[in-house]
This record gives sequence, C-alpha cells and structure tokens, in this order.
Amino acid sequence: MPITLNGDTGITTPMYNGSITANAVTPSVNMKNRIINGAMVIDQRNAGASMTSATNGSYSLDRWGVQNNSGASRFTLQQNAGSVTPPVGFSNYLGITSTSAYSIASGDVCGFYQNIEGFNTADLNWGTANAKTVTLSFWVRSSLTGTFGGAVKNSADNYSYPFTYTISATNTWEQKSITVAGPTAGTWVGATNGIGIKINFSLGTGADYSGTAGSWSGNAYYSATGATSVVGTNGATFYITGVQLEVGSTATSFDYRPYTTELQLCQRYFVAIISGTAKYFAMGSQYNSTTVNGVIPFPVTMRANPTSASSSGTNYYVFYRNGTGDDFNSITIEGASPQQTGFFNSTEISGTAGQAGTVYAQNASAFIAFQAEL
Repeated sequence: MPITLNGDTGITTPMYNGSITANAVTPSVNMKNRIINGAMVIDQRNAGASMTSATNGSYSLDRWGVQNNSGASRFTLQQNAGSVTPPVGFSNYLGITSTSAYSIASGDVCGFYQNIEGFNTADLNWGTANAKTVTLSFWVRSSLTGTFGGAVKNSADNYSYPFTYTISATNTWEQKSITVAGPTAGTWVGATNGIGIKINFSLGTGADYSGTAGSWSGNAYYSATGATSVVGTNGATFYITGVQLEVGSTATSFDYRPYTTELQLCQRYFVAIISGTAKYFAMGSQYNSTTVNGVIPFPVTMRANPTSASSSGTNYYVFYRNGTGDDFNSITIEGASPQQTGFFNSTEISGTAGQAGTVYAQNASAFIAFQAEL
C-alpha cells in the first residue's frame, strides 16, 4: 500500500502479508559455551611460544591452567604445537608433548584445567533439586590410543565427577562429548566472582586422585581410574580444541564468538598491556625531581584486584608536553584495582615536579601484564 505525503504517492513501502511467529527471528545465543577460549585462539602470555609445565597455577593459553604437582618439566604446552591441521572450522589448538617416560605416583596429578567463574555458572543451580544437566564436548588428537580421563569439580575440591572418553586412532582428530547430570548435592559457588566449576583434563593422575567414572563423589578426583597417562610415554602428544560446556544432554555446534569478544573475555582474568613491541602505554607526571608516576587503564574490568603483575624490560621514556623528556629503566606497580593501576619509577630520572606527558616503552621485549585468575 503506498504512503501518501501531502498528496504525493511517489513514496511507497512494501507490506508484509504473511504472519509473524515467535520463531521468525532467532536471537543469537549469549554465552552458550561456558568455556572461554575453547578454540584456543588467545595466547597473550606466550604469543605462540612453547612453555614447559611448571608448578600448579601457571598458565599456557589464556584461561588454561597447568596442573602439575609431580615436579617440573613433565610436559610442554604450545599453541599449535607440531603444526598439524586442526579440525575443520578451527584454526588453533593447544598442543601438549610429554618430555619423558614418567611413572605416575599415587599422589601425582598432571593435566590442565579451566576454572569457570561463578557468575557464569550460577544459573545451572548445582547443589539443588533444580540442577541442570550439562554436556562437555571437544576435539582431541593424540599419538596414544585408549581410555583418557578428566573430572568436573566444585571450588572446594570435595565434590567431583570423573569422566572418561576413548581415543580410537592415533594422530587423528576425533570429537568427544560427555554428558554430566547436574549434581543435587555438594557445595557450589553461586553468582560471585569465585570459582563456580572446575573442568580438568588429565595427562596422568595417581590412584589417590582417581575415581569411578560416571558418577558424583564427595572426593577430590581429577580423573577416572585406569585412564591413560600421557606423561608416561616420552614424546607422546595430546592436542585439543573446540572445548565447549553447555546446558543440555546433547553436544551442539561450537559457539564461535568474535575474536574481540573472546579477547575481552580473557582480559577479565589476564591482560597484557605491553607484549613484544615498543609502544606508548600510559600517561605520567613528574611527582618530584627523581620520580615519575602515572596510571595504566585496563581495557576491561578485571575479575578482581590483580593479585600478580609482571613487568620486564628496560629503557622506558617519558615525553613531556614542553618537548623535553627522560629515560628510566624500571617501573613498580602499585594500587591496582579491577579498572586500572598506578605505577612509579625508581630514581634514575631527573626533572621538574609537575610536568606531565606520555610514557613509552622503548625496549621491544618489554612485557607488562596483570592477572586476576580464578
């Protein structure tokens, strides 16, 4: 039907003559996947370089922590280790390589994990009669075959669900899924910034921390009894990508998110302000004749006040508005909040109190980062 404006019917608009149903427009699914960086795209710490397993709590790719209480150097971790072709639809994976033929002791735990924030799991209602079932799915490839293990756990490490999956062929990508009935018991963190759920993948777990697969238990299990030990074979490889945890009893298509969105989700827990390239990173002012201080804003609000910060590199420079400037060789972080942090230098600089300007890292190897991991 034409629209008439002051007698002019020259402007028309098409009319929809059909019916509009509730399913006519399907909104995008928001955070269907509770795992962050499940496609192994973000690697702020290492930028694709290999790292060796250290003690518990170190991190490889963003959000993926290392579980290792058996001693250092049991395995290496690297984005796209071995340069194999990922599964269709993926560009990256986390690659793990065993560095020896280590015999797992009863109290050993080797593996990797992701802790999911309580704000992102509270709706599952775990620990209540309304607990929701979830499905964990992923793509995996290994030089070994057999039964592999892992576990879903609570934050207190006293309630866990060991699981198993089978790798049937060597050096072949296979998709796996594990359905976990929502627990009606156990203590679970609600809508807070604490740990809501722990997802563990085992690379070798001793008898003390292995339990019967497929049921909830009031124990701190990290894997299932009888699971294959990757670290037990020198040079064994284990590659994984497409990790997804979603509500329901069926694995669905992977929840691809824009790169920027995935990066920002990671930056809530770790943010690299300077990484591998010289750049301006803050505004600063001359506090007194020997000290510059300033503020570094974070790109997103972090989960909590950063509990650790890394700073390395030398040869920083402050440019003042009047065209002067000066070098200094180190910075100290202070007063970090979830939104920003303060910093100051040591006493190498000389200048006039009150001058302000931009602060620059001249050393391309400079690295300044902040962590608020779970």
